[in-house]
Formats: sequence, structure tokens, C-alpha cells
Amino acid sequence: MLHRPLTEIKGVGEKTAALFAKVGVTDIASLLHYYPRTFSVFEEVTSADRVTDGRTVSVNCIVTGNPSVRHVRGKSIVTARCGDESGNLSLIWFNAPWLRSGLKPGRRYVFRGLAKKKGNAFTLQQPAMFTPEEYASLAGSMQPVYPLTKGLTNAVVMKSIRKALDLNCYTEETLPEEILSAEGFTGIREALFGIHFPKNEGDYLAARNRLAFEEFYDFIRKLRALKEENDLAPNAFPCIETADTARLIEALPYRLTAAQHRVWEEIKTDLEGAHQMNRLVQGDVGSGKTIVAFLSLLMTAANGYQGAIMAPTAVLAAQHFENFRALSERHGLPVRPVLLTGSMSAKDRREALAGIADGAYNVIVGTHALFQEGVAYRRLALVITDEQHRFGVRQRDALQEKAKIAADDADSRSRTIAERHAPHILSMSATPIPRTLAIILYGDLHVSLLDEAPAKRLPVKNAVVNTAYREKARQLIVKEVRAGHQAYVICPMIEPGEMEGLTNVTEYAEELREILPAEIRIGVLHGQMKAKEKDRVMEEFAAHLTDVLVSTTVVEVGVDVPNATVMMIEDAQRFGLAQLHQLRGRVGRGEAQSYCIFTDTSPEAERGEINERLAVMKESNDGFKIAEEDLKTRGPGELFGLRQSGALAFRIADIYRDADLLTRAAAWADRTE
Repeated sequence: MLHRPLTEIKGVGEKTAALFAKVGVTDIASLLHYYPRTFSVFEEVTSADRVTDGRTVSVNCIVTGNPSVRHVRGKSIVTARCGDESGNLSLIWFNAPWLRSGLKPGRRYVFRGLAKKKGNAFTLQQPAMFTPEEYASLAGSMQPVYPLTKGLTNAVVMKSIRKALDLNCYTEETLPEEILSAEGFTGIREALFGIHFPKNEGDYLAARNRLAFEEFYDFIRKLRALKEENDLAPNAFPCIETADTARLIEALPYRLTAAQHRVWEEIKTDLEGAHQMNRLVQGDVGSGKTIVAFLSLLMTAANGYQGAIMAPTAVLAAQHFENFRALSERHGLPVRPVLLTGSMSAKDRREALAGIADGAYNVIVGTHALFQEGVAYRRLALVITDEQHRFGVRQRDALQEKAKIAADDADSRSRTIAERHAPHILSMSATPIPRTLAIILYGDLHVSLLDEAPAKRLPVKNAVVNTAYREKARQLIVKEVRAGHQAYVICPMIEPGEMEGLTNVTEYAEELREILPAEIRIGVLHGQMKAKEKDRVMEEFAAHLTDVLVSTTVVEVGVDVPNATVMMIEDAQRFGLAQLHQLRGRVGRGEAQSYCIFTDTSPEAERGEINERLAVMKESNDGFKIAEEDLKTRGPGELFGLRQSGALAFRIADIYRDADLLTRAAAWADRTE
């Protein structure tokens, strides 16, 4: 039942199923595990005179006068007034022109939204609207808020999940009874009800802990099995050191750091050794992982094999390709690179596939397209994944299978090897994970650390500020742009109303276009754009066709722009420290001084603990130190905050917040083998 299509749920037709597919929900199991991003807790109704700046409030009041609509740059803005016996409020909505006729003067509503103070007056931004009776039925409840796509509403997701839960699909427990009993976990069905429709915070936390533990437990058991397999695998593609790598190191316009030399020696020893390489290179942002990856590919190619490097975005893949091609041509190296991405034209793809299959290309640079159907390798001996946690074990295995098939098509000796062995695996990650957790999470890999920054890089200058500093921050952006540099502005949300109280990309970009000088070119980037559109925006920024990129955290890894010198992060208090560090890593990649501004938008009364957390970012650029601090300071109190993203592909578990669960899951995985 779990693997049946969504259309078997009453009320879900082909059209709705297609919308769900856009967010990765394709069957009943994936729907049940499509967890809420956060919850709306419906507070008690307050009066107009008790509204507080920066807080989400619910006010029972009467609409006074007719709403008005104005249009700015093709977008509609609806404004209205409401009031009660204690005072009046303004209301504002974006892109909701139908409210002009829907709001009836003289009628009473409960408006729920973020309160912003301007002068002595308060405005509710993008408020939800209820009849007093509707709101009374919701007061005090926790309502799930799901990640959405255009056309898919929160109400549809909630209704579909309720129907799916009614089907009672889980007829057996998914964790051993021994674990459930010892840990006091709830059963799988109760956990799914509790994660989607909790009665209270305690109900939610019990469900979340059980589901997060299970994710860790399954993950670690797979790692254990993989490690056993890896430890037995001989080196099917032995390499010998050639003069090419030493010649390139000598010819580089900069000197490798001691850490780069050490890591390169470890990789070289693996490639020459008796067993298959399974190594993780963990280096902080800007530590110089790319040249180490290229040296590994060069040694593989010089030995007559093929190597592939998989990047998380098409733009980063293209940058790697151009850099590798330039290095090869400049220094006469035996590297014949090719780029393979999903956005290539049919003609370019055919030519690339033919050259990969017959061995004309010996270094293949790409995205997930590297392991898709139709890609056949000649002698694939090395697979490098950049930001390896974003791919997962199954995708890595798919690329290994490609190598086995490739060798099967080669000579008989290689065919015998292919039946028994897989290519070397080199994983690269800039995600700073505390060493205590890395031992568990990367239990199947040997770990190398790049713990030095290149000599010419200046440390990023950091500032933690409140909203009063925004004007100075924007002046810094203008100054840097006029000096020929570029800037990022990060917002947590895409559109107004997506989550109460948070800055969004859509409005912020419009605001900057009105405030900044007209000559400053502003780009917009977020995760709901189509892949080609995202690539276009990032390519334009990389080529300096735009000056300021207003984006969600989708830029966390996507592009290398050494010319960018300013990173401004709005609502910085809502992110984990490790993710803030990843975002900061987008600047400081060139030789110019760079700056990172963390804007704390929380109400003043809540800033004590937040200031302590963000002070870590101000005082340190060391990702591993920050990761350790993140581990200490993050906790279940962040129930309604943004979930840490970018640290492994878990649906609900968080290696920082759930470090204790991870440790317990690892102990159980060892015990139940």
C-alpha cells in the first residue's frame, strides 16, 4: 500500500498528483513522510492597543472604509484599515487583488499577521483572515505548514495526508521492538499522526524524536554494511605516480598549503595502494579542495583511466570544467575534459556521450547527469563528489555501477575486475561537521582534513547588527559595487506570507530596486525557479552581469564568484551557525577584503541568547569551531525555527540538534548487527 500512487487517495486526482510530484512526493509513503516545515500556533486574540512590533498577532476588529489597490512594477498591493474600541491598524497584502471586493467595510474579522510599527501606527503584513467563529475553533492549536509549490496549497497537503493516515498503511513496526521499549519511542503510526497533527508540543517532540532516530539508525546500518564491503575491495585501478602532477604543482602561480600537500599525499597513497579508495576530504570554505581534486583526476588520466567529478549545480560544474580545461591547455597536461549536465542541447549531449564511451574524454565534469541512463564510461576509475552529502549513498552507488558496466565492456582482464570491484571514491565537503559526529557519519570513509586557508586570502570581516543598521549596510553594498565588486543578500523566504515574520526575496528585491542607485543591477534567485532559470541567474552573477544577488540559501554551494565581497544575511537568528558559515563562505574567495553582515531581526526582548549565538560568527571564521559551538547551542527549543539545511539529506533529523539521538542510534546499530 505504501508504494501505491497518490491517486489511490480519495480526492487526489492526476492534476494534484502532478503538483505533488514537483515537490518529490510520488507515492503514499513519500506523502506520509512529507513533514511540516514548521507550525502555526494560533495565539489568543488581542486588541489593537496591545499589538507589539515584530510579533505575529491576532486582532478581532472591524474593517473601516473600502480597501484600495495600487500597482507597482506589475504587482498589486492591497491596503485597508480596521479597528476596535482601543485603536486602529493598517492592513497590507501583496498580489491579492481579489481582496478589494472580498473585504466588506463594517464586517468583523480576525486578522492574523506580523505587526510592523511605522511612526506611531502599526501595520499587519499579509495577514490571514478568519471569521471570529473560524478562529475560535483554531485558537491554541498547532497547524502544520508544509513546503509548497505553485498550485499546491497547504490545505490540499493537510487533507491528503489525513486521508493517507486513515488508510493504516503501516501494518508492521519499522523499528525493532527492543529499541522501541528501551528508548520509550511511540509506534510508527502514532509518530506519523504526531508529526503532522500534534495535540501539543510534547506530542510533536515525541513523534519527531522517534522519526529522527529511525533516520539515523537506518543510515548508520547502511554505512556499516558499506564499510564492510569497502574494506574487502581490492584496488581494481592501480595507479603509479607520473611526472604530470609534480610538474603542475611546480607550475602553479601559488604554493600549495601544508594541508593540501598532506591530503594530496594521502590520496596518492590510496590510488597506488592495494585497496579501493573511499576517502572524504573535509575542508573549510576556501581551503583549496578543487586543486586537490584536479590533481587526483590528473593522476587517474595519466594512468590511462577516466575520472568523473560530480558538482551540486550546473553552474559550479561549468566553472570546474572551464578551470580544468584552462589548466590542461596552459600546462600541456594529458587531461581531455568534457562537461555533462542536464541542460545541454541534444547535439552537445550526443557528442559528449560518444566521447565518454570511446575514451576520447578522460575527465568528465557534471551534475547528476553523470549517472543517468545513456551514459556509458570506457574505464571509469575515480568518482569525485563535491559536497558529497547532497548526493546520498544510492546516487553514489549508481555511478559506481556505471564503472562496473564500463569495465565489463573493456578487455577480459578489466571485465574480471569489474565483476568484483568498484572505482575509487573521493568525497569533498565544505560542510563543517564536529569531529565527534564525523566519526559516526563518515564511518565508511577515511577522512582527510584541509585545515589551512591559502596565504593570499584575507579573513572576512564580520558584523552582527539589528535592523537599524540596514541603511549603513546598504551604503557598504553601494560602495563595494562602485569599486567593481558584487554582493549577496540572503533572505529565508521566497514570497510574502510563506512564513510569518520573515524577510522574503520577492519584496526585498523590489525594495532594493527602489532604494539603491539605478545603475546597480539586481538579480533574484530562489529554489522554486526552474533549473535553467536558476542556472541563468547564477551564470549572470558569475559573469558580473548583475551586481547584487538577492537569494534564499540556494546559493549555499552553487557558484564560485571571487569578485563578491559582501554577504548580508537577513533574519540571521533563524539559521543554524553552520549554515551561516556556509553562506559566509560565498565571499572572501578572492584577494579583496570581504564583509559579512548578520542582521538580527528578533524583538529586542528576545536578543540575549541570540546575541551570544551570533557572537560566535562575529568572532570566528573557523568552520570547525563554529560547528562545535552550533552543537552546544542548538536544541529542541528551536521547535518553530527554520530547520538546519545542507547537512546531509535527512528528511527530519538534524545532526546538530539531534546529536544525542545520533549517538544513541549508532550504539543501537552496533548492538543489533
